[in-house]
Amino acid sequence: MSCNGLIALIEVDVNSTLTDTIGLITMNSANDDTDVLNLFKNVKTCNPTDAVKICAPMVRYSKLAFRTLVRKYGCDLAFTPMIVSDSFVKSIKARDSEFTTNKGDRPLIAQFAASNATDLADAAEIIAPYTDGVDLNCGCPQKWAMAEGYGAHLIKHPELIKDMVMQTRGRVCKPGFTTSIKIRIHDDLRETVDMCQKVEKAGVSWVAVHGRTAKMRNEPPDFDAIKLIKDSVQIPVIANGDIRNMEDVERVKEQTGVDGVMAARGILQNPAMYAGYENTPIECVQDWVDIALATGTTFTCFHHHLISMLERVTSKAEKRVFNVLTSTTAVLDYLEENYGIGVESHRTNGNCEGISQSEMTNNKDLCR
Repeated sequence: MSCNGLIALIEVDVNSTLTDTIGLITMNSANDDTDVLNLFKNVKTCNPTDAVKICAPMVRYSKLAFRTLVRKYGCDLAFTPMIVSDSFVKSIKARDSEFTTNKGDRPLIAQFAASNATDLADAAEIIAPYTDGVDLNCGCPQKWAMAEGYGAHLIKHPELIKDMVMQTRGRVCKPGFTTSIKIRIHDDLRETVDMCQKVEKAGVSWVAVHGRTAKMRNEPPDFDAIKLIKDSVQIPVIANGDIRNMEDVERVKEQTGVDGVMAARGILQNPAMYAGYENTPIECVQDWVDIALATGTTFTCFHHHLISMLERVTSKAEKRVFNVLTSTTAVLDYLEENYGIGVESHRTNGNCEGISQSEMTNNKDLCR
């Protein structure tokens, strides 16, 4: 397959069962490609005080349905959840489970956990036709990830990160395709600056910085550290950590000079935050219901997102009822009775087409 490979899409009829397919659509993947670096350039040109607004990679949460929702409310760029690269490369089942997208899910960055350059480059080759870039997770502080050589373990090995970036860039020939990293900071910020300068020379597209060390949890992010990194490189820098509303976006942009901001817990609690809402508006909850049902979102994911969205606007008594509901029907009945939210899946306008991931099986030959 050439670099302008074909994408197979499955169109789901939202007026029938969510798993019924009504045909295959074939389209050229290049038609929907986005040069993500132009996002940073365009924002800076149009409004130097603005920043690219990004939905962070979140395990179990930043999947297709949620990405579709936040794109309706001012999100410029979205990430997949972190995907373990070696499993993704070796297993069709893992690809089916871990990655779903559609033709409206752009621009999109796929984030991978990898411990070596080969795994990351192999995964990037496979996923390149369906995304606009890949991101290497160098920030996950969880013990299991670090024990496997993933996440924040990597910031102790800047030469390895440099090699992973170089090999990935060399393997994928798709124009405009980005290779980025998401990091945490070192105790000694000189190490962080040195690492970022090394990967910049290796050709990394941008760096997202969570302003905490791997050992920090609830302590305030160090935005001065992010400013230091921004002042030390020429590539775009993204700030991550406690971004919960547009006031935070503006404050962090002014304080650090970064090119983009990335929200995780803040956007989970309020998917409309980038549109200027202080709390999740009812229309956003309605949109989530429509999108989640149309895309066949599991009950656990559907319910957990709603718990997060309603956290700031429900009383303790309401939480005791809503948070323990055990079926989609019970949730829908509760939402209709208490908020007037009904099932209106026709409002999705057919926006629940998804790539058949088995089509990715042979894409390792994409650029050979």
